[in-house]
Amino acid sequence: MSIEQRYNWNRLNKQQVGAFAEYFVKMELTMYGFQVYGTEVDDRGVDFIARYEQGPFIEIQVKSLRSHGYVFMQKKKFPLKQNFYLALGLLEENEPPKLYLILAWKSQDSLLVGRDYEGLKSKPEWGINVSRKNLSLLEVYRFEQVVLPLLANTADSIVPTDALASRC
Repeated sequence: MSIEQRYNWNRLNKQQVGAFAEYFVKMELTMYGFQVYGTEVDDRGVDFIARYEQGPFIEIQVKSLRSHGYVFMQKKKFPLKQNFYLALGLLEENEPPKLYLILAWKSQDSLLVGRDYEGLKSKPEWGINVSRKNLSLLEVYRFEQVVLPLLANTADSIVPTDALASRC
């Protein structure tokens, strides 16, 4: 099977893409030595929790995109708090999956946005604009770059002080 055949994301439906991304994140964390625990129901914005050795638990919400686009989470279900991460699986056609692990949202950033929709029917949300222009901004959240400091199992490595200060 060629790479083109293996990473033919267009043959998967939306539910399959979401399930793949969630399982892929779980397996990647497992390969780094995390203990991964699933949730029975995803009604609170948490797809699963994980912990490295005896460190604190981290909560993970997983989203996926086939190439570029916009994904969002309701602010009510995705509060910005310590140890609550968004894992983003980017599945570009004929390419292996790329994973990102995001903790902090900066309102002035064109990649990570916060929208309140005051006076409108839409609920407040945190969003990610994945575009060619924003791909370079996404690189600081590459899975390996974020997960490796978590292995150090220190409070400073889990949530950098400047990341908390920059949140909306």
